[in-house]
Amino acid sequence: MSVTSLPTAAVAASRPKGRRRRRRDLVGLLYVLPAMALVLVFFIVPIGMTAWMSLHNWPLLGLPRFIGLRNYERLWSDAGFWASLRFTLVYTGVATVAIFAVAFPLALLVEKPRPLASLLRTAFFLPVVVGFATAALLWVWLLNTDSGLFSPALQALGITPQRINILGTFDTAFAAIVAMVVWKVAGFTMILLMTGLQGIPADIVEAARIDHAGPLQRFRFITLPLMRRTLGLALILCITGSMLAFDQFYIMVAGGPGNQTLTAVYWIFNQSFVSFRLGYGAALSIVLLAILLVLSLGQLWLLRDREDAR
Repeated sequence: MSVTSLPTAAVAASRPKGRRRRRRDLVGLLYVLPAMALVLVFFIVPIGMTAWMSLHNWPLLGLPRFIGLRNYERLWSDAGFWASLRFTLVYTGVATVAIFAVAFPLALLVEKPRPLASLLRTAFFLPVVVGFATAALLWVWLLNTDSGLFSPALQALGITPQRINILGTFDTAFAAIVAMVVWKVAGFTMILLMTGLQGIPADIVEAARIDHAGPLQRFRFITLPLMRRTLGLALILCITGSMLAFDQFYIMVAGGPGNQTLTAVYWIFNQSFVSFRLGYGAALSIVLLAILLVLSLGQLWLLRDREDAR
C-alpha cells in the first residue's frame, strides 16, 4: 500500500461517520421541531403582532392607523400606568418574600424521608392544582362578611369588635390577597426548593457536621450556595408571576377599593378592552415585557455561579 493512498482511505472511512452524524442531527431536529413550532406560533408571532399593533392607533372597530412611536410617548405622561406599576412592584416584593418565607420552611420539613412526609407534601401542593380564578372565588366566599369564615372568626376571637368587610379597605384587602397567593403558590415553590435541597451531596453536609459546623453555618455556607440555581429559578418564576398578577385583583376586589389595587396588567386590560385602545394597550404590554426581561436578566446576573462569572 502506497503512502499516497492513505489520505484517500482516511477520507473514504470518514464518509460513513459524516453521514451518521448528519442523520443523527436531522433526527434531533425533527424531535425539536414541534416545540419550535409551538414557540413560534404562540410566542414569537404574538409578540411580533403586539409590537406591530403598538405602532398604530388600533380601535376595536374600524381600520388601524399608523402613528409610529406616539403610543410610547403617551405612556410617559400616563399617571395611571406608573401608579399601577409602582403598586405592582410593591405587591411583587411583598408576595415574593411571603412565598419564600413559607415555602422554604415547608421544603425543609418535607425534604427528608420521615413519617407522614409524603402526605404533607401532597397536602401542601394541593392548592397549586386549583386555578387562580377558582382560588380567588373560594377566598371571596371565605372573606364574605356574613357567610364567610374569616370575619366571624376574627369577631369570635375578639380581634375585631364586630364583623368587618375585609375586602373593603386597602390594607386588609391587600393582606388577604397576599395570603391567598401564598396559600395558592407556596406549594409549587416548596417542590422546587425541596428538589434543590435533595440535590445537595450528603457527604458535604456530613463533613461540615464533623467539623462542628452548626445548623446556621451549614445553611449559610453549604445549603444556600449549592441551591443558587434552584433559588434563581424559583425567584424568577415567583417575580414574573407576581408582576403579571391580574386574576386575584380582578375577581376579589375589582381593582378597589378606590382603584388602589390596579396592577400593571389590570391597567393594560382596562386600556385595551374597556377603553378600546388596543394599540396603546399593546405598547404598554411591550414596555411591561421589557421590564420583565430586565428583571429576569438582573436576577440571573446576581445569582450566577462564581465559576460562570470568571
